[in-house]
Amino acid sequence: MGSKEHAFIEKLSYTLPDDRIAKYPLHERDASKLLVYQNGTISEDRFRNIPGHLPAGSLLFFNNTRVIHARLKFKRATGASIEIFCLTPVAPHDYQTSFASRSSCSWLCMVGNLKKWKEEELEIALVLNGQSIILKARQLQRSDEGITVSFSWNAQSSFAEIIEAAGTLPIPPYLNRDTENLDRERYQTVYSRHDGSVAAPTAGLHFTDKTLEEVRNKNIDTLEVTLHVGAGTFKPVKSTNALEHEMHHEFFTVSREVISRLARHQGLVIATGTTSLRSLESLY
Repeated sequence: MGSKEHAFIEKLSYTLPDDRIAKYPLHERDASKLLVYQNGTISEDRFRNIPGHLPAGSLLFFNNTRVIHARLKFKRATGASIEIFCLTPVAPHDYQTSFASRSSCSWLCMVGNLKKWKEEELEIALVLNGQSIILKARQLQRSDEGITVSFSWNAQSSFAEIIEAAGTLPIPPYLNRDTENLDRERYQTVYSRHDGSVAAPTAGLHFTDKTLEEVRNKNIDTLEVTLHVGAGTFKPVKSTNALEHEMHHEFFTVSREVISRLARHQGLVIATGTTSLRSLESLY
């Protein structure tokens, strides 16, 4: 975007018919179509052939975040449904520490049907490892960023275990369907490792272990960063000028070894998707 004139939303908008959106992934991840643009020519291939399109000696950069079961559906005593969508940890502030918390923690959340949620504590009953557990939620603070919600539960299970059992994986809203069992595996990359995202780094969803092995056999190195995709993924752009849209912050972490290898690398660096790209841009 060279000027504000080119950033007006109406110039960036386009029609995408619902029947052109794949509602479900293919049974084989790497059987998906691959659009190839090379020397001004556009052609079509299959994703499993991507190693043949990547130059030897390149460095392929991945985001190893893992999508959490961020949607928690509570019901008031009146029967009204309240959906709490966990975005980022508040106390403890660190993702790893928050997921390891036992008995309580608090998160910044988006809340669906907020006007129906007064001051009362909400509850979900769940069974984890044969034990009956009550997960409670209460509002702590409201701000422009969202609602800070305090969670507590009557067991020594970690919050990671609680949210995995009580919550639902958030799939993209444009799919216009509910989360299903197959999404628990297919809406994660095969290299996902660290819990924290509310959406998958989708460009990497087509990689399989076999494809990655073929990439490395072609003398292409791989490196990983962890960026937890945040609420900005779902936040609509309300300003008429995209440059005036306020982005939500996201947490990312990278090791000293990765920075060292990046600095030493002399060849092409290829980012797998926009989350890897913005991590690289932020590092630079």
